[in-house]
Amino acid sequence: MNFPSASIRCLFSFSWRDCLVSTGIFFCAVEFCILLRLADSSDGFASPIFVLAVLLISRLTNGYLFGLIASVLGVIGVNYIFTYPYMAFNFTLSGYPLTFLTFLMVSIITSTLTTQIKQQERLRAENEKEKMRANLLRSVSHDIRTPLTSIIGATSAILENPKLSPTEQQELLEDIRNEAQWLIRVVENLLSITRIGDAGTQITKEPELAEEVLGESVRKFRKRFPAVAISVEAPSVPLFVPMDPILIEQVLSNLLENAVVHGKTTSQIRLSVQEKEHTACFSVSDNGQGIPKKEFHTLFDGTLKHSETSSGDGKRNMGLGLSVCLAIVRAHGGTMNAKNLSEGAEFSFRLPLPKKEELSI
Repeated sequence: MNFPSASIRCLFSFSWRDCLVSTGIFFCAVEFCILLRLADSSDGFASPIFVLAVLLISRLTNGYLFGLIASVLGVIGVNYIFTYPYMAFNFTLSGYPLTFLTFLMVSIITSTLTTQIKQQERLRAENEKEKMRANLLRSVSHDIRTPLTSIIGATSAILENPKLSPTEQQELLEDIRNEAQWLIRVVENLLSITRIGDAGTQITKEPELAEEVLGESVRKFRKRFPAVAISVEAPSVPLFVPMDPILIEQVLSNLLENAVVHGKTTSQIRLSVQEKEHTACFSVSDNGQGIPKKEFHTLFDGTLKHSETSSGDGKRNMGLGLSVCLAIVRAHGGTMNAKNLSEGAEFSFRLPLPKKEELSI
């Protein structure tokens, strides 16, 4: 495999963090071997322990550098410290060259394979990120164009037809407002997914009162869908959850809007949060038509296009909003699920809660 010069420098780059990790693991291996030698006079235990140390160093550090250094130091350490005569090099023992050459090769191969697996995992993660971005671009290309066309058409109708009745003008203005609100939602989703996908950006999580986040999401929802009844359930004891409140509000807003738009017959929504198994479990359930079984496997990947609206514009893309929700929840270290109920559907996600000792500090 041919690597560009920049990639080679990255694979053999030095960092103090990796140096400290390698030193700590190697020191533990030496101490453990010393303890075993005090308990047992045989010499065969050192080699597998140092192979394990090389494996751990290769797994917990970046690139090949410290794994290869650990391989060489492991051979030297086994020969010098844990092979008779102790604290001296001896290359004359019967079978020694083959034994320690094998140990060196096993250590190097272990280091190389472990590092390659890490590189493949990193590449796979980058490919998934690029795939997600490509899906988002495909999803929003039509979603943005269609409402813009509607806005231009409605404004042109108002400007070019001054004799329109106030009722007709009101209907056109309401259409413009609805399309503009949808555009805002699409842009917010794009900004969020771009922010999360940026490797240099870290989500800032602060303990937030879950009930307040739910309340803000409901307030915005009722402005857009006043005819839909919504109930909120929160624990009687204040529940503080580490999160970025703006992003979690966006997740809840997307789920609430999807419940109305894609549930089609939704008239009631239940929004709740409760503590479950050291996590804060948020759920949005509705009494709509539920999720078609054939769409479950593509529900969160950004490619799902739900059935078109009554106007036939087909702009209501459920997959875009759900892929953004999943990305935000995962960035918080959480999980997300969807299921059908006896009536309607339920989307839920869990965010990890701090341990009790962390709260007391």
